[in-house]
Amino acid sequence: MSTTTWTLYLSGEIHSDWRQRIVEGARNLGLQVRFTAPVTDHESSDLCGVRILGEESDPYWRDRKGAGINAIRTGKLIRDADLVVVRFGPKYKQWNAAFDAGYAAALGKPLITLHDSEHDHALKEVDAAAQATARTPEQVVEILGYLLS
Repeated sequence: MSTTTWTLYLSGEIHSDWRQRIVEGARNLGLQVRFTAPVTDHESSDLCGVRILGEESDPYWRDRKGAGINAIRTGKLIRDADLVVVRFGPKYKQWNAAFDAGYAAALGKPLITLHDSEHDHALKEVDAAAQATARTPEQVVEILGYLLS
């Protein structure tokens, strides 16, 4: 087993327990992994800009302030990652997740996408940039186990 600690950035959907399942699975295998992620509390993420920099009456500028601050965190964590996992959930279109996948690919970061088969066509270009496309968090854990053994 590898003694090197890998840093994994877990990007994407925030409405299910997929991150926790990967973290617990890696822990159960005893893998040397450090996990990072975006702010997953939707309100905190959306409103950080106006809470810090001041209110905006126009929703565009409210969102722009928050997106700018979040981009500092996201960019740094993706640049520092050894591997990026991007989850596309079934309910919402995660444009930010697609951006994270593209950014990781542009940086040459190894990428695993995670989504149901219903999104295969919509994500074909994103999946083409990934080294693996998993259907379940448990498959991601199995990949990690293989990579780190």
